[in-house]
Amino acid sequence: MPRFLTLADVCELLQISSAQAYALVRSGELRAIQVGGRGQWRVEDVKLEEYIQASYAKTEKMVADQRTQARHT
Repeated sequence: MPRFLTLADVCELLQISSAQAYALVRSGELRAIQVGGRGQWRVEDVKLEEYIQASYAKTEKMVADQRTQARHT
């Protein structure tokens, strides 16, 4: 895999729409840089992996919190 990915690459890898990928970048949830005269977005492969790992951790916490709430109701 190349070091830098286009947003189209990110869309394909995560199986999301271009609007979703752009929203992730614009919100800062997925770190990216703008390069070139046209300001094309690029996502470093390690930043994509960090985003994926953070998403796993966020999901695990959400599931654990839901289990805790279910036990207390």
